[in-house]
Amino acid sequence: MSEVLTQKKTLVTTDWAAEHLNDESTRFVEVDVNTKSYDSGHIPGAVGWNWKEQLQDQLRRTIASKEDFENLLEESGISNDTTIVLYGDNNNWFAAWAYWLLKYYGHEDVRILDGGRKKWEAEDRELTTDEPSYDSAEYTIGEVKDEYRAFRDDILPKLNADDFGLVDVRSPEEFRGEILAPPGLNELSQRPGHIPGASNIPWSKAVNEDGTFKSKEELEKLYADEGITPDKEIIAYCRIGERSAHSWFVLNELLEFPNVRNYDGSWTEWGNLIDAPIDR
Repeated sequence: MSEVLTQKKTLVTTDWAAEHLNDESTRFVEVDVNTKSYDSGHIPGAVGWNWKEQLQDQLRRTIASKEDFENLLEESGISNDTTIVLYGDNNNWFAAWAYWLLKYYGHEDVRILDGGRKKWEAEDRELTTDEPSYDSAEYTIGEVKDEYRAFRDDILPKLNADDFGLVDVRSPEEFRGEILAPPGLNELSQRPGHIPGASNIPWSKAVNEDGTFKSKEELEKLYADEGITPDKEIIAYCRIGERSAHSWFVLNELLEFPNVRNYDGSWTEWGNLIDAPIDR
């Protein structure tokens, strides 16, 4: 990770995290693809959020409601002025989704532990199975940042427009329509392929082998080589919106593109729409 990115408040190093584990104004939150990882050992003092049960609506296909998300934050001992540090497995895959959700609901001070669980464990840092207990806090969601979220109707009118960039962050095999989803994942679409005009820039290309984010210069080149530049309106998508939230974090927070949205309906919605255009 470059010096420029380490200076941004959106990322913290493992050294910074180790020094701030006992800060009353800071709350560490683990969000994993494998929802059982937290129970096997986590950063001391960290709370665990289950993306399947707590970060999405349990009846409708959408994110957690404003009221449910407020309750989750309050139960986690988080108030509006708390510094939240997110981390997780699989190079912060779902930690980035929680980050996007927090920003969508207007939380100001959110950060990601650069390298996530992978780097923390590789450095043999402390893990515990003890679950912390925090007093309930008060939390009120104010203005929702609608500019961070895209819906299907935002995409169709803009397909192939010169000032629009669509980023498919899935694997090349998913993009080409050879598979519907990565092995073992159950949320599926009726049709394989990709949205016409999309650039295939897998989310994993933004990170180094140790799980940290690549330098700003490397990230800028990664996207520019595929025509994704800050002068365009950018929408990222994947299968259910979590990998694209990781790319949204890179584009919106690290590279500071002015107009980036995450289409969380993603391919499981688009690939199931009647008569929606698809390329392979």
